[in-house]
Amino acid sequence: MADEEPTSIWMQPERQERSGPGRRPGYSREQITRTAIRIADAEGVEATTMRRIACELGTGAMSLYRYVPRRHDLFDLMIDLAMGEIELPDSPSGDWRSDLTLLARQTRAAGLRHPWLIALLAGRPTLGPNLLRVHEFTLCAFDGIGLDIDDITGFADMLNDYIHSAIRREIGWLEEARRTGLDPERWKRDYIGPYVRQVVASGTFPLFNRTVLNSRTAHLAPDKRFQHGLDRILDAIAALITGATGIRQTPAASS
Repeated sequence: MADEEPTSIWMQPERQERSGPGRRPGYSREQITRTAIRIADAEGVEATTMRRIACELGTGAMSLYRYVPRRHDLFDLMIDLAMGEIELPDSPSGDWRSDLTLLARQTRAAGLRHPWLIALLAGRPTLGPNLLRVHEFTLCAFDGIGLDIDDITGFADMLNDYIHSAIRREIGWLEEARRTGLDPERWKRDYIGPYVRQVVASGTFPLFNRTVLNSRTAHLAPDKRFQHGLDRILDAIAALITGATGIRQTPAASS
């Protein structure tokens, strides 16, 4: 028998369960997805199998496929439910830097709450309603200042690339600290610190030495370092907007 044509989960109406005496309890996609997210937050996305979710819900794995046909559908639902935690106004304020700073901070918060989110999002071209809401807000923040659609989408991609890479780097440090059983500060001081001091003393990598000994940004707290990088990205975008439109952009306030 030929395989069924793949269909996006967003084009599949959710199954409606009827209740009545003696019937098994029904589930919803949201209930299944929230259970999957709890598992992924605690144990990693690899643990989010239908069998494991069914065990948490007290049912059989096969019964869940009536609601979520494939595991990649589950991933799409997980991504979108997590993206729903990004709190944004209904429309941008007109101050694109302020709007996109809010977006970046909200995305970082969601990414740190769900360490699997950014890696899963990077590997899946999914277009759920919450993700589209966030993406539309990003595009709208750049609209109305004389940019064509290619510049708008290009700047949105540039910003998202920074946000996602910064979150993944921060999560990597946190996971390494957990792996060694140390908090992040002790990990830097007691685990990697002795080796870094040895490298500095060797003098083999002079610019790395300057990073360790003289750089201010390298030693900022994670939220401050994220904001510092974000400001530089927005500065670069502002310069490009000025070049594309001839309209000088307001510089960022010092952070």
